[in-house]
Amino acid sequence: MQNLLITGGCGFIGANFIHYLFEEAGYNGQVVNVDSLTYAGNPESLGRIPESFKNRYHFIQADIGNTAKMTSIFDAFDIDAVCHFAAESHVDRSIAAPDAFVTTNVLGTFTLLEQARHHQNRLIRFHHISTDEVYGTLGKEGRFLETTPYDPSSPYSASKAASDHLVRAYHRTYGLPVTLSNCSNNYGPYQFPEKLIPLIILNAYNGKALPVYGDGQNVRDWLHVTDHCRAIWRIMNNGKNGATYNIGGRCEKTNLSVVETICDVLDRQVEPLPNGSRKELITFVTDRPGHDFRYAIDCTKIEKELGWLPRETFESGLEKTVAWYLENGNWVKRIQSGEYRNWIEQHYGG
Repeated sequence: MQNLLITGGCGFIGANFIHYLFEEAGYNGQVVNVDSLTYAGNPESLGRIPESFKNRYHFIQADIGNTAKMTSIFDAFDIDAVCHFAAESHVDRSIAAPDAFVTTNVLGTFTLLEQARHHQNRLIRFHHISTDEVYGTLGKEGRFLETTPYDPSSPYSASKAASDHLVRAYHRTYGLPVTLSNCSNNYGPYQFPEKLIPLIILNAYNGKALPVYGDGQNVRDWLHVTDHCRAIWRIMNNGKNGATYNIGGRCEKTNLSVVETICDVLDRQVEPLPNGSRKELITFVTDRPGHDFRYAIDCTKIEKELGWLPRETFESGLEKTVAWYLENGNWVKRIQSGEYRNWIEQHYGG
């Protein structure tokens, strides 16, 4: 895999994956990062990567659904592997405006698969990143297996389920060398502040209300993004063609306990608020429609077949994440103020 196309590489997980390849994994090929730079795409999340690896890192602003553009990229860079992150991913946004999710997550994935099929003579791997949300909701017991039937609850998870089915169909029909991974909730550096953990970190630091849906008892399995990146690279190099691997942190937490833990970490790392613990800022709000009760990943398959295990506990990962947001206030400020969008418009035309 010397000519790797990464879609959505300016997003949260994609940007972390590019950092991982160049800074930790020792990847010596070239990376072509294709991102359309929608609201959550931020080239500044790549830091010094473009300068430090300018002969091996290439950024192209493009829509993955643009057939002509994708054809030119596959041809110009002799793409021999694809790691497909690009997706609309926020559940609340999918409820308000589902059309963008179908367009990017389903039709965009279809366009990429068609390009991979037409360039199959040199394609080594097409890896598709998905989510545990395609499986629907769990009760208090059990965990999602790779064989768990799909039962998506939101337009977001339904669009990801559709794209998963397309990827598998292209393997079975055309013999495309695909792998898939379904991951639990990620957290870590460069995550857009609308997501739970960065939102709570920033609100709690600034003494603002900490919104928690319903009674806060919904359960999620949390995975540090660097552990996720390690798993993806392990799958791309050693996974079986056509196989799906669930990636989880073995770290189930209620949403309320996540918020309370962040408050405790901040109270230790910075001065407490005048009125006491930041837990006093917790505010319960109306639950979102179709809010799944519990997700939990069984990641036995990737552990046994590929020897991957998460390195971060929730406590160690959260300490590092809180510290990162406190140390990178300029990045946060530019996101929250919208300055990053002005920068994108100046450099890339919108």
